[in-house]
Amino acid sequence: MGKIILTGDRPTGKLHLGHYVGSLRGRVELQNEGDYDRMFVFIADVQALTDNADNPEKIRQSIMEVALDYLSVGLSPDKVTFFIQSQITELSELTQYLMNLVTVSRLQRNPTVKTEIKMRNFEANIPVGFFCYPISQAADITLFKATTVPVGEDQKPMLEQTRELVRSFNNVYGEVLVEPNILLPKNQACLRLPGTDGKAKMSKSLGNCIYLSDDKKEVERKVKSMYTDPEHLNIEDPGHVEGNCVFTYLDAFCKDEDFTEFLPEYKNLDEMKEHYRRGGLGDMKCKKLLMKVLEKELAPIRERRHQYEQNIPEVLDILKQGTASARTFAQQTMDEVRKAMSINYFEDTEWLAQQQRRFAAE
Repeated sequence: MGKIILTGDRPTGKLHLGHYVGSLRGRVELQNEGDYDRMFVFIADVQALTDNADNPEKIRQSIMEVALDYLSVGLSPDKVTFFIQSQITELSELTQYLMNLVTVSRLQRNPTVKTEIKMRNFEANIPVGFFCYPISQAADITLFKATTVPVGEDQKPMLEQTRELVRSFNNVYGEVLVEPNILLPKNQACLRLPGTDGKAKMSKSLGNCIYLSDDKKEVERKVKSMYTDPEHLNIEDPGHVEGNCVFTYLDAFCKDEDFTEFLPEYKNLDEMKEHYRRGGLGDMKCKKLLMKVLEKELAPIRERRHQYEQNIPEVLDILKQGTASARTFAQQTMDEVRKAMSINYFEDTEWLAQQQRRFAAE
């Protein structure tokens, strides 16, 4: 089958810098390296509905936002198969079968699920669909026989649960599903980009995001209000780099050549950090550098998005064609799954012959 990548995002709004450094930028690199035989990138609307069932219009409107973000960062339909999760009905079928191979207690121990439940205040009333999120995600991965799944560090427990489910299925029914490997961002600062308010995670619900589609003025406004070091009250004061959002973002985006272009008094970020630590470097100067670095990264993304926004039918056609191709792949996998589980009754001629012999003997 070869090396296959699968990755995706929930359509609950526009994608932000956390998505970009955590996975999107890496996906573009993987796409361009060409080391994989196939790459699937999907819009996870079914999973988004697990905690947005009362607001389907939010999901519906976000489908195109996410598609535009995918295309604007440089993912190409010539190299990537895009699809919409809900349009692959085989995913629901495989999810149902995988549910039989995991216990409620195991789902309850999943750290990612526990964190998400707490964040959404679901402790007292957890929707069953949301509780089974790890199983649905495992179906996404295994249906397309992904060998590699690029995700952020917070998704490691989900991938481990998928690997467990693959082993359980293969032990019971035979070697059909593929056990995936996780691919984390190489840059440690990209493992979990904090929000602009200093909170541990950039999140749409917390309102601490910089979106890929934000214009230059909006990005500058958000950077100016960014959390830094509360003890760095005066320029002369020694400052703390650790936990300082501006430096975390510079770690994620800044390159040595950016200093040559924007701030030649420093050779690299390490020199700038050292100056900040000993005092004499103001927060606004650091923020102005970050504004320039982000604009350099986001300007071409913004321009590509604008071009695609002028031809929405083309974007929809990309999704439609990709979904049809993904569906063909999914059907092949489910044929193998049903055969392994001995539930391919209408295709199993041996089973039919067996039943004929059985009842003829009676």
